[in-house]
Amino acid sequence: MSQQGATLQTYNNELVKCIEDLCTKRDELQKQILNEEEEKAKIQNDIRILSERLAKINESLAKKIASRTEYDKTIAETEAAYMKILESSQTLLHVLKKETGKDKSQPSHSQGSLREKTGTQT
Repeated sequence: MSQQGATLQTYNNELVKCIEDLCTKRDELQKQILNEEEEKAKIQNDIRILSERLAKINESLAKKIASRTEYDKTIAETEAAYMKILESSQTLLHVLKKETGKDKSQPSHSQGSLREKTGTQT
């Protein structure tokens, strides 16, 4: 019977050793879980901060793009008006050259006739 008791004690010792090994492995795994949960929380915080920054940048970009569009519109309108001024100046210069070249010996014409030739009104 003492042989059976010794065998039983050996089995008991091995069983206790296996349980201790399992507890050690579980404790190591628990440390890894805690580390990864901490890293996850940091990453989620970083994502939140970056998402807020992205939203602010997108808002700023939208405002700047709208402003640029307004500048483009103003520039196009100003250039078109300037081209009309240039065309009018060219027409006026052409009429004046024609008048001064044709009537050098005659007294100058009244302003009314010049307005009629340029198509302008008072």
